[in-house]
Amino acid sequence: MKTARGKAAASNRLLARLPDLDRRRLLGKSIPVQLGTADVLYERGKRIREVYFPTGGSVSLIATLHGHDKLQVGLVGDEGMLGTSLVLGVAIAPSLALVQDCGTAWQIDAASFREELECSVALRDCLQRYVHVVMCQSAQTVACTRFHVVEARLARWLLMTRDRAHSDHFHSTHESLASILGVRRAGVTHAAGSLQHQQLIRYSRGDITVLDHYGLEACACACYVANQDIYARVMN
Repeated sequence: MKTARGKAAASNRLLARLPDLDRRRLLGKSIPVQLGTADVLYERGKRIREVYFPTGGSVSLIATLHGHDKLQVGLVGDEGMLGTSLVLGVAIAPSLALVQDCGTAWQIDAASFREELECSVALRDCLQRYVHVVMCQSAQTVACTRFHVVEARLARWLLMTRDRAHSDHFHSTHESLASILGVRRAGVTHAAGSLQHQQLIRYSRGDITVLDHYGLEACACACYVANQDIYARVMN
């Protein structure tokens, strides 16, 4: 991971909600960093030493079973933060945090972050609300994985990635998608082929282009809208 030169790209929606004084004080203790694809920010069960507020790109939260089976349980972009356990007073990462799409973030060390939580009521309120959102969305993801077909789940993931990338173009391999969705590569191939046949996406050698956002949303399971509603309802 590299320190980003100059000003961090865009804003983070959580930081944007803070009063100016609280935001400036937090950013005064933070540094802008570059997040590279496949960078590991946290390992499950390991100590959290830094907190990240993404301003671009996306980070997958991945649950592992027996050290090899993997399933994405969350996706964080500029709407959120990495290191929510610290808001609850726990300094241990509950899941693997892996950069899915390169971008930028504000990074603050855990000790300084705790200091800001102690002295800023606005920060504490905002992040406690966000933790609730994450818990609700994680529960939604568990139900989605159990009850919804792969094609609908893939459409949902593509929309989530598009929202965080702020672009219709992004990259992900069949292997990565299979791990994210918890299915075999053949299942991803079939689902992606169906979406491409419907002219909702274009997918070639890992390069994905969303051709019809509204059509893709109609194809996605209801969990996509449900997660948006949870965020809007709790954070507003």
